[in-house]
Amino acid sequence: MGKFLKFLIIVAILAVGAWFVYKKYNSGPTVESKHQLLVDRIEAMGKLELVKYRYSDVVEHKNVNTFLPDASVLLIVKADAVGCVNLTKLSPEDIKVVGDSVSIKLPAPEICYIKIDHEASKVYDTKMAFLREAELVDEAYKAAEKAVADDVKKSDILQQTKANATTVFKPLLQGLGFSKINLTFE
Repeated sequence: MGKFLKFLIIVAILAVGAWFVYKKYNSGPTVESKHQLLVDRIEAMGKLELVKYRYSDVVEHKNVNTFLPDASVLLIVKADAVGCVNLTKLSPEDIKVVGDSVSIKLPAPEICYIKIDHEASKVYDTKMAFLREAELVDEAYKAAEKAVADDVKKSDILQQTKANATTVFKPLLQGLGFSKINLTFE
């Protein structure tokens, strides 16, 4: 009985040792990722972003089928629309200085971009999508982006961009010593 007990203790110690070695050196598969990054393009930027509208769109997108059940997806899409003034279009002829007065003709405000925020957007439900789920979600995102773009065109984002440009430029020009400031837009 004594030899058997010693044998069990040795086996138990070996088993515990093997378990610790296994846990320490086998923490799962290692991940290797190789990258070769290249700069494709460098652009000079001169757009002054002045206003951002944040949109939330609840989208229920369906593919209606004649013989199969309708495939649908429900998602909440977050999107940003940014209004800006492109200062690269500003020329020396657009700036008139006389004494302590300045008159600047700024370029017309424009929509810089409309962008879906995929990290903040969520897919809540898909029904009967099966193998087409990714395609259906992609279609829903594209429909949401078009709906946001259409709404931005109807909004007052360009007027808000003008107002914010005035709010930004007037104190800057006053700090440069101009007391009479006239800002206009193309």
